[in-house]
Amino acid sequence: MRLISTRNTGNVTTALGSVLQGIAADGGLFVPETFPRLSLDEIDRISEMDYPTAAATVLAMFFEIPYKDLLTITKAAYAGFDDPRITPMKRLPQREYVVELFHGPTLAFKDMALQILPRLMSRAIENAHSPEDVMILTATSGDTGKAALEGFKDVPRTRIAVFYPNDGVSDMQKLQMVTTGGRNTYVCAVNGNFDDAQTGVKKMFGDGAFCAAVREKGYRLSSANSINFGRLAPQIAYYIYAYAQLVRTGEIGRGENINIAVPTGNFGNILAAYYAGRMGLPVAKYICASNKNNILTDFFESGRYVTQRNFFRTMSPSMDILISSNLERLLFEASGRDAGRVREWMDNLRLEGEYAIDSDVYRLMARDFYAGFADDVAASAVIGRTYRDYGYLLDPHTAVAQAVYEQYRSSTGDHTPTITMATASPFKFVQDVLAAITRRQIDSPFEAAQALCEETGLPLPAQIAELRRAPRRFRDVADPEALPQMILKELE
Repeated sequence: MRLISTRNTGNVTTALGSVLQGIAADGGLFVPETFPRLSLDEIDRISEMDYPTAAATVLAMFFEIPYKDLLTITKAAYAGFDDPRITPMKRLPQREYVVELFHGPTLAFKDMALQILPRLMSRAIENAHSPEDVMILTATSGDTGKAALEGFKDVPRTRIAVFYPNDGVSDMQKLQMVTTGGRNTYVCAVNGNFDDAQTGVKKMFGDGAFCAAVREKGYRLSSANSINFGRLAPQIAYYIYAYAQLVRTGEIGRGENINIAVPTGNFGNILAAYYAGRMGLPVAKYICASNKNNILTDFFESGRYVTQRNFFRTMSPSMDILISSNLERLLFEASGRDAGRVREWMDNLRLEGEYAIDSDVYRLMARDFYAGFADDVAASAVIGRTYRDYGYLLDPHTAVAQAVYEQYRSSTGDHTPTITMATASPFKFVQDVLAAITRRQIDSPFEAAQALCEETGLPLPAQIAELRRAPRRFRDVADPEALPQMILKELE
């Protein structure tokens, strides 16, 4: 498949080529030149597959890799998940379903793609006959960091650097990153918030002198963030698979519409749902759920994206984001693939910190999307209520999505079957989850984890238990403008 840039449709590459590049040379994001079509018959066939087979089937629609090789990739990627279903689904009342995406090695939905991306990267390096190895630069608001580190750990011909906001992630998220293994890994805290880290990474991609210095050391740059199409594409598969399973089990009729509710920060996960819809998945409404950093809610309500606003640290830190990079891909589609308009909006965002979309684009997005937000008080209440009423434990991010879905259902009266994406294990945010269901405040994450196990009867995930004994490897802290120097020093 050919991919084009959101800022210049003449900038063309292949799907594997986009994996190596990460971001287009013009600063745009790569998108499919055309979307593959998914028929109801194909959904029926997918419903009979296990998850690795279904994922390979979807990836084969995008990547120029033989299907048998893709199946080898997906089977290896998901072999270490702690549930053989990979994405098990829980049924709640009123035709609502929770899809669990956190059964991978780092207990977050990022594993769904970041166990695939390194394998695609290796294939891309091989196909390109590149003399250079790949330096992966990744900004994280919490979960991407550890998932990327785990995925790329000791992968030949790659190195990976992860930058996270100092004091902007949960205790467990930070411990997962700074204790990570691997001879090719590097982790650095950034003074500031996620947007500062993400902007610092993007600037490195656009800095010609820095890129040249990296090449002199035998490396080319790429990314493990969802700006990389190789990270985005595997996420499409679980939306298609979830729908197929609902049809197979008789929960919905063949071709019946569903809604999809997604906790949203950088807009990559919900964009993957939208891409599935563009391919033919029957979706009525995409429910975009934000926390108190509700810039996306304001945007979908007003058509104006304004970053000059208060930034809040919340108990759902992976959503503490003010610059949602993947929104650019949606704007490209909603504008009729007008790269000139997208480039103008992104230039305004970079220079003025805001942009306003045209009325025709606004109407198209409003037709497909509903946006709402829930602060920590609302999310905590949902965690407590869902546990009391249904015996089901939500993490703070999934609780935001649940709260916003309940707002949507109440305000619209829409009872279309809805899947809510559960993006992380509750044990990654254990103090806040424990407080939500017991009102107990315990500062130590490990003592809180033990208390949560005793309260709920749930086992402590091994990935959490092992952190207590893991030595801390990384202690670097830097300002955003110092990140290039940190990378060059690491490559010496």
